[in-house]
Amino acid sequence: MANHEYATKPPNISTMPPGVPYIIGNEAAERFSFYGMRSILIVFMTQYIVTSAGASDHMSPAEARQNFALFVSAVYFLPIFGAILAEGFIGKYQTIFWLSIVYCFGHFALALNDTRMGLLLGLGLIAFGSGGIKPCVSANVGDQFGESNKHLLSKVFGWFYFSINAGSFISTIACPFLLADPRFGPRWAFGIPGVAMVIATIFFWAGRKKFVHIPPAGLGFLKQMFSKEGLGALLRLAVVYVFVAVFWSLWDQSSGGSWTLQAQKMDLHWFGMDLLASQVQTANPILILIFIPIVNYGLYPFISRFFPLTPLRKIGIGLFLTAGSYLVIWYIQQMIDAGQKPSVNWQFLAYVILTLGEAMVSITGLEFSYTQAPNKMKSAVMALWLFTVSMGNLFTAGVNYFIRNDDGTVKMNDQQYFLFFAALMVVAAVIFVIVATFYRGRTYLQSQETPLEDLPPDAATELGMP
Repeated sequence: MANHEYATKPPNISTMPPGVPYIIGNEAAERFSFYGMRSILIVFMTQYIVTSAGASDHMSPAEARQNFALFVSAVYFLPIFGAILAEGFIGKYQTIFWLSIVYCFGHFALALNDTRMGLLLGLGLIAFGSGGIKPCVSANVGDQFGESNKHLLSKVFGWFYFSINAGSFISTIACPFLLADPRFGPRWAFGIPGVAMVIATIFFWAGRKKFVHIPPAGLGFLKQMFSKEGLGALLRLAVVYVFVAVFWSLWDQSSGGSWTLQAQKMDLHWFGMDLLASQVQTANPILILIFIPIVNYGLYPFISRFFPLTPLRKIGIGLFLTAGSYLVIWYIQQMIDAGQKPSVNWQFLAYVILTLGEAMVSITGLEFSYTQAPNKMKSAVMALWLFTVSMGNLFTAGVNYFIRNDDGTVKMNDQQYFLFFAALMVVAAVIFVIVATFYRGRTYLQSQETPLEDLPPDAATELGMP
């Protein structure tokens, strides 16, 4: 091995790789930090942000939606640079570790400065840190597997997504409480996610000797990317990703965005509890935790008996479901505009439909992207997958910029706004179904180490295996 401390190829085992628990634990803590911060961001911008002198400096809903979408877009644009750094220079592990430290500083900048300058500095560091590690974390999961245990890939990506939502579920309950309670406020609400990110970094470092460390490809990374094979893989995926970008434009508005602003006008009394508007989005991580085993072990096998479910067919169904969730949101807005105060249960219905669509689009797309990426381009293709989130949010930011008038009014009311996105998703889904029929892909997995029975005893010991 090039590095006598770390394995550089997946071992020939049929069970889960030893590094997976550390990756899952790290992801749960990191997602706690990100979604906790994100859950309160639009409420902070519209109700809590102040000037350096302490005077109110609140943003309008349209301005806050625009800035929220620009931040999310930056988070998912910067994976391109993280992928180049990881694949071309220092490898996935080093990229994740060092940019996680940058990420920590971003959280604490938000916690210590509640002005627009503190917001800009904090969100900038978080976007750079979070965005930079994103393509490496999911690719690092896949790198732990080879041919002998590839049958576990779907399950581990499911557990990977499970950890994302377990972390976000806890933080989207806790952080809105901290922000709303005058005893704590923004410092604690942003500071606790910062502590979680420190824990995530320590946990990842602790598993360093358990991971397979795929060495950076250097110029080989660029050579494969611009080869006929590499460009072909990117082009095939890019055609699919155009439609996935529309999905993210809609989905991200449900996670601390326009759906939270709508929830402020609803009856939030639910089963004896008075929810905060920013806590309603907790429905998503709860539901995804429920839906992951249901779709993987029940729904998909059942449907496949009558209609074979390929990854692209799953994504197509998910796109139509996403459009359906926005029709519910549009109906809610009709009730609000008619002077009613609809129950929060209506938004929960929209979350049920949206989350089922997410399980089909996002989880499937994550695994599909990894398997369709040539081996030296894993992080690069994961970055391209994340770039779809950036483009979707950039589109959302553009829509909100376009509808804002100089006098603070808007060209498109909320009903028209939600109906526009529902119609956009329907059109995109129909075109996707047609385009997907022409997709011809190829599966790539990392090559494995020499089978253990072919190694001398001391070599097997060096790999850290019994």
